[in-house]
Amino acid sequence: MAHVVILGGGPAGYVAAIRARQLDCEVTLIEQDRLGGVCLNRGCIPSKALLRSAEVARLARGLNRYGVEGEFKGVNWPSVVQRKARVVNQLVKGIEFLMKHNGVTVVEGRGRLLDPRTVSVDTGGKEDVVRGDRLVIATGSVPASLPVPGCQAPTVLTSDDVLDLDHLPESMTIIGGGVIGVEFAEIFSAAGCKVTIVEMLPRIVPTEDEEIAAELARALRKKKIEIFTDSRVTEVATEEDGRVVRFTRGEEQREVKSQLVVSAVGRWPNSEGIGLQEAGLEMDRRRVKANARMETSVEGVYACGDLIGGLLLAHVASAEGKVAVTNAAGGSAEMTYDAIPSCVYTHPEIGSVGLTQAQAEERGIETKIGKFFYRACGKAVADGEREGLVKLVVNAADDKIIGGHIIGPHASDLVHELALAMKLEATAEQVGEMVHAHPTLAEPVMEAAEDALGIAIHK
Repeated sequence: MAHVVILGGGPAGYVAAIRARQLDCEVTLIEQDRLGGVCLNRGCIPSKALLRSAEVARLARGLNRYGVEGEFKGVNWPSVVQRKARVVNQLVKGIEFLMKHNGVTVVEGRGRLLDPRTVSVDTGGKEDVVRGDRLVIATGSVPASLPVPGCQAPTVLTSDDVLDLDHLPESMTIIGGGVIGVEFAEIFSAAGCKVTIVEMLPRIVPTEDEEIAAELARALRKKKIEIFTDSRVTEVATEEDGRVVRFTRGEEQREVKSQLVVSAVGRWPNSEGIGLQEAGLEMDRRRVKANARMETSVEGVYACGDLIGGLLLAHVASAEGKVAVTNAAGGSAEMTYDAIPSCVYTHPEIGSVGLTQAQAEERGIETKIGKFFYRACGKAVADGEREGLVKLVVNAADDKIIGGHIIGPHASDLVHELALAMKLEATAEQVGEMVHAHPTLAEPVMEAAEDALGIAIHK
């Protein structure tokens, strides 16, 4: 029985541990903080708990739109944060149970590689040494920082820090308009905070389809969220009544004042101080180099999740973790990234998979574009959720769907139909021919597929 040592208990590490036990390996998992990693403790789950409170606040403000009488008295921020903590704690306990249930040995402490098979673990004044036959490194990521004067703690909060604010600020400036930035903008704006986003690139959520990103920008501005794009931050200063973010926009010098400033400029692989270079692993700056089998440059050592860069998504990390331990256990598996869905949990939500229209054009692929707007969907109108659209990118050569982009209600759920279609190499005709229940929010997917063929019914 092979002994697999896993460094890191986040979505890559703990999932890898369970799969390794299913493959009849002995498993030791080393985690310096809490099981679940960044995603569960400081990322995906706590932010979604806060976003749920934001959604309820938004609905409560608009009760009269639905013929319901009531009075919105505001948001009790400490209670919101307490609820978030309860959600996180419940799920952490769930993972702890899974470790015990699956027979995974968990060692609490900070690990450091002594060699490609040995990890020294600082358990708080005491050193344990764990040696295995195979090593899987899944140490996740840490908030990135800007090399800008004043853009450090305590002047600027990280995306980790802001999750535990004990009070609701009157105003907030968010540096970075990517996924993390716009989700925090949604949370704090809905709670009653005045929010400004400063983004260096020409548009927010720059990895999304340009048309989808423009729809989101319009929706956020309707909520009085101020957005500055093409804006490079030059300084964050502290004044008596708060913070000042200074930035350049073209030739213009601008500044915005707020009570708090949050840096949401992304995340870096958590690779420092854990002995990676000493163990001989080939690096690309902060990230560990790994191939599609999650093999590193050192035989018997695998790496997965945010540590190897690429798509910093929890579900990608989990999939990579499964691939890593399958190979560590003597199997043969490779990671593919062609049909990975990604989501933005704003209101409206975004769900996307595959190529954008621009990416397809850059690759020289002739495309057909199918679109359908939610304002023509009966269920969306009945729900009072008319913003958004479904956009499909179809290869004109064979009519296969190569990209799907949704902005609208429940986009994060609906995108999986398109991910499955891409995984199975389905055509627009096949998706359009599949009977979708009426009235549902999934009908626009069918209509968009038909639109790519020029036969949409309700357009």
